[in-house]
Amino acid sequence: MTLIVTPDAEAWAGLSLADRAYAQVKQLIFDFALLPGDRFSEGELSERIRVSRTPLRQALQRLQGEGFLQVFPKTGWQVAPLNFDTFDQLYDLRILLETHSVSLLCGQVERPWIDELAAIWLTPPETRLQARSAVDHLDEIFHSTLVRATGNREMARVHADITERIRIIRRLDFTKQSRVDATYDEHGAILKAIVQRREKPAQSLLRAHIEQSKKEVRHITLDMLYQARQRLHAQSAA
Repeated sequence: MTLIVTPDAEAWAGLSLADRAYAQVKQLIFDFALLPGDRFSEGELSERIRVSRTPLRQALQRLQGEGFLQVFPKTGWQVAPLNFDTFDQLYDLRILLETHSVSLLCGQVERPWIDELAAIWLTPPETRLQARSAVDHLDEIFHSTLVRATGNREMARVHADITERIRIIRRLDFTKQSRVDATYDEHGAILKAIVQRREKPAQSLLRAHIEQSKKEVRHITLDMLYQARQRLHAQSAA
């Protein structure tokens, strides 16, 4: 059975057809409705998401440029296989950028951004957000703020690129409530160390936090891929 993706009209208001197609296809990839390694034609996908070929092609080219898709002459498109070696390298680079940022932040005189982050993360358990998608978004804001607050625009640009490239697996870190709770606890500890200008402990806490997240998302991603393939196999056998 073909899955028809129908967008919420209000959510898509103001977006071009190409932008809508981009968002829809990217969500299919993120949800593993299009699995890594899957091949498809523009015609098949055009029917699936109900958009014409021209805006769809623009969307696919954009996703290709971001590394989510590959194109092969005469044979069509393919969802890029997940490369965990590349993800490991991106996580290592992220650690370098963020721990260096923490070093700079501990020495800052004026730090207005701390109160904003503290209001989110230094809260008692009963006031914490439970919606995992919301925590996913706030997690990205936390880490990007640490880099942007240094004032180094080039570091922020590179960090934003890393965030985009690892999002396909990173967001899975919040599919378990235990990981949501751990994120609150660990972000809170990192912030406290920065507030107290304890550079080395802050860096150590941040490094451990990102390393643990990297391990968790690898395990969760492989498990979700296995489940997705099992569902497809069951559907094809039915």
